[in-house]
Amino acid sequence: MGFNTFGTIFQVTTFGESHGPAIGAVIDGCPAGLPISLEEINRELRSRRPGHNPLTSPRNESDLCQILSGLFEGKTTGAPITLLIENKDADSSQYESIKHLLRPGHANFSYLEKYGIFDYRGGGRASARETAARVAAGAIAKALLTVEGIEICAYVTELGGVRGERPDWGNLGELKTRVQVSPVFCPDPKAAILMIQEIETVKEEGDSVGGIIEAVALHLPAGLGDPIYGKLEANLAAAMLSIPASKGFEIGAGFASARMKGSEHNDPFALDSEGRVITSTNFAGGTLGGISTGQPLYFQVPFKPTSSIKKRQMSVDLNQEVSPFQLPLQGRHDPCIAIRAVPVVEAMLALVLADALLANRLSKLKFSTV
Repeated sequence: MGFNTFGTIFQVTTFGESHGPAIGAVIDGCPAGLPISLEEINRELRSRRPGHNPLTSPRNESDLCQILSGLFEGKTTGAPITLLIENKDADSSQYESIKHLLRPGHANFSYLEKYGIFDYRGGGRASARETAARVAAGAIAKALLTVEGIEICAYVTELGGVRGERPDWGNLGELKTRVQVSPVFCPDPKAAILMIQEIETVKEEGDSVGGIIEAVALHLPAGLGDPIYGKLEANLAAAMLSIPASKGFEIGAGFASARMKGSEHNDPFALDSEGRVITSTNFAGGTLGGISTGQPLYFQVPFKPTSSIKKRQMSVDLNQEVSPFQLPLQGRHDPCIAIRAVPVVEAMLALVLADALLANRLSKLKFSTV
């Protein structure tokens, strides 16, 4: 199985399965001298981990990260950074009764067709459990963004058909606090209440709902991204669509752009109070020609309803016989996977931007005047 590495310069390779002994990541290409806090990595992991929110899976993983290499006296050495997260609450017995069935909405069928083998215990490598490793790696990337003065934030903007108001990005620190205190990671408190009610309803019904996550990056320098096939939004789309259960990517005005006129969608150039070039609107979402403009970068990612539901469904078994399918009553699954995908979206955004920042150092010569 190839393609477990993401990035060009700031490269991340994840490893491990849902019910294996551990998952983790190896980061290569991180510059030396970057201060890293293990507590900050674990704080990011707490946002994603199951078992501490009644609206998510009851699987209770501590998700404490160990750093096995690449760090000395609290700073990166330039060597590969190995991050390890142990699986401590896996219960493979819940999958014994359904291991011979193709789980609707899951990767059993496609993995079996491609590889001839599939780890049915929680979905193996296809499980969203793998994203914990991405969040840990994303914390390292965020440390690099912090040094560059770049701020990012992701949040739920729609869930189960309930749409929240787009928040003010003027104070990202306050926005992040509002996101973190919300059980559904939604900064709009009124919408969050309705979202919670929707989740509780479908949970009682044994069903699930989907959601949309929005993310924003502020204080980006102009010039990130590489045409033709390394456009910033193209790399972001690849990153977001690699997340389990994601089903799309929309930057700026996105699909609404198709319903606008050029005179409406074009972002007129202007000068700010300090004489810097800006755009008076930002329908493009912070890029032009695949390169960042320095304006806020923002996009949305839709996530499908969780495939693991308790309602009875029809399926096919490994002998190609039609058979009813129903999850064990003790199964542990999220009624809405979009909630715990918020820190994953944020992590993948950080990884893309960290890679773009390092690549941008190679874009033009800078001659010494000495």
